[in-house]
Amino acid sequence: MTNRLAETQSLYLRKHAENPIDWWPWCDEALATAAAEDKPIFLSIGYSSCHWCTVMEGEAFSDGAIADYMNAHYLPIKVDREERPDIDSIYMQALQMMAGQGGWPLNIFLTPDQRIPFYGGTYFPVEPRFNRPGFLQVLQRVREFYDREKDKLQEVQTQMLDALQRSTLLPAGDRASFTAELRQQGIGIASQILRQSEPGRPSFPMIPYANLVLAGSRWSESAALGAIAQQRGDDLALGGIYDQVAGGFHRYTVDATWTVPHFEKMLYDNGQILTYLADLWSSGLTEPAYERAVLGTVDWLQREMTAPEGYFYAAQDADSFATAADVEPEEGAFHVWRYDELTEILSAAELQALQAEFTVTPTGNFEGSNVLQRSPGSSLSATAAQALDKLFERRYGGSRAAIATFPPARNNQEAKSGNWSGRIPAVTDTKMIVAWNSLTISGLARVATVFDSSLAWRLAVGAARFILEQQWQGDRLHRLNYEGNVSVLAQSEDYAFFIRALLDLHQASLTPATKQNTPDWLAAAVRVQAEFDQFLWSVELGGYYNAPTDASDDLLVRERSYIDNATPAANGIAAANLVRLALLTDRPDDLARAEQVLQAFSLVMEQSPQACPSLVAALDWYQQATLVRTTGDRLAELTRQYWPRCMFRLEPVLPEDAVGLVCQGLTCLPPLGDRDALRAQISRCQNEPRRRLAT
Repeated sequence: MTNRLAETQSLYLRKHAENPIDWWPWCDEALATAAAEDKPIFLSIGYSSCHWCTVMEGEAFSDGAIADYMNAHYLPIKVDREERPDIDSIYMQALQMMAGQGGWPLNIFLTPDQRIPFYGGTYFPVEPRFNRPGFLQVLQRVREFYDREKDKLQEVQTQMLDALQRSTLLPAGDRASFTAELRQQGIGIASQILRQSEPGRPSFPMIPYANLVLAGSRWSESAALGAIAQQRGDDLALGGIYDQVAGGFHRYTVDATWTVPHFEKMLYDNGQILTYLADLWSSGLTEPAYERAVLGTVDWLQREMTAPEGYFYAAQDADSFATAADVEPEEGAFHVWRYDELTEILSAAELQALQAEFTVTPTGNFEGSNVLQRSPGSSLSATAAQALDKLFERRYGGSRAAIATFPPARNNQEAKSGNWSGRIPAVTDTKMIVAWNSLTISGLARVATVFDSSLAWRLAVGAARFILEQQWQGDRLHRLNYEGNVSVLAQSEDYAFFIRALLDLHQASLTPATKQNTPDWLAAAVRVQAEFDQFLWSVELGGYYNAPTDASDDLLVRERSYIDNATPAANGIAAANLVRLALLTDRPDDLARAEQVLQAFSLVMEQSPQACPSLVAALDWYQQATLVRTTGDRLAELTRQYWPRCMFRLEPVLPEDAVGLVCQGLTCLPPLGDRDALRAQISRCQNEPRRRLAT
């Protein structure tokens, strides 16, 4: 017997289709039913590759007694946060206000009429444990509170709604606050955040912070920032967070030493990390481990994450089945190695090399098995590389050359029943998300430029073409695609990240190796920006709302994203995009709008720079934006280097004896006739403090 979620397209929702709970998807009918029956809403938000979401689905949400009570006393609604990040953002903020922290699964109780949260938590076990109450006990107490404490309930509602509404009304600053000191403060705090390391503390990529620190390292007095940026690159490329056997990055490690990951692989992490490691390389840190991690991740994207239509899948689960007879999947089963397996697969010399260059012991570092982590300062020997090739073959059932593509297991049943030559793979969530694809397109475009990778370029172009050709329906960009079915109007991150991806493709396409037979990426970026401005711009407050004006009736409040999380904040990326567009198109309206975005969030940058590194990066763009106009033969050399606040324009004709023109913002400097002088002038424009883009 299945519930309503069996008819949904989301893998996460369909994982709950056989729960005895009478789940609803988020829809007008569900909200109206809750109000008509005066049933508080139990809202549960998660995503398909979330480990503790999977645990709760198999425990509390499958328990008969819990389901009976839930169905009688609540209106239960399930939301996939990857489908509706606007809903998730509101109620995650509410949970953080209530409990001081959040996470997924996000389980929160709402009033049926106004959908105001009044109690919440994350993972609830069936029976009390982990210092958490049993879930049935929670349900009973919350319902008792709802029925008997109406005055207190009203007080909680009023306080929570007031707090959420106030959080959306940020006092705007002015241009006087756009100081070099504000930028430097933000970069300094980002560097402190990257340096934080405490025993037992998990380690996340935190790429928006790392990008800001790397950009700050371009100043000659900032050698310490360069060391911090390099350390984050080492953590990523050498750590257990990187799949040393098959490429791709896991979401985070559960420890401070970057050893044992939480094994899901999210597309959004991998796209951002590609950009970051390519930028590290182009800045002069040509560490072989960076190149290996970058190119290995590009191979993983092609092999396991690219649909035949050209777009990228969303994620791979942390858990997988060790055998087809198992009832429940195990965390990390696809990725880890028992010592006895290694002795069986590898020769003595190969095992010795692996132990010398990676963390490999008989007792292991994860539940008796080994997660492979590179030893600091080690180089990958030919023997160790041969050992990794053998492990790849055991995992996938064929050599790297033979396994060019590896079909996804789309659900647990496919995983268990598939005719796999190697291990049973983790389930892949095959939905297409515009925002996450865009982050990956940007990463691949940078890799194509820095490493001259034709594969990276082909993958980037394929995904971008798919979005341009398939994701517009009724003249509007849509966020999701489920195997040809377009769904959900695009949100601010979809627009912002895709515009950035188009600009990145435009810059990469200027070099002779990649510019052939490509669309006009800049013209496409201008078109998408116009749609973004039309449907998501806040005329009253400045900045962009999370959701379109005509798709926000079901939202408790309208938020404007400015806080960076695992992905950058949409408004930070949008402001930087507008500056970049102004440089390339000479359109003053784009620059004025970028200024409005920065003004809208300037006090946030001043008071809480730790929350918004992408906005600080946008301010850096605004203050240091540089346009270089030169010929095609010089662009290839320049674009491979790290100029973090530079845009390039192809100029077939330059003044006589000139090799290029450099423009500080909208003012061009005298033409230069020497290649070294051109590079020196670019460097000065990137490094000299300027208060604003145009004077």
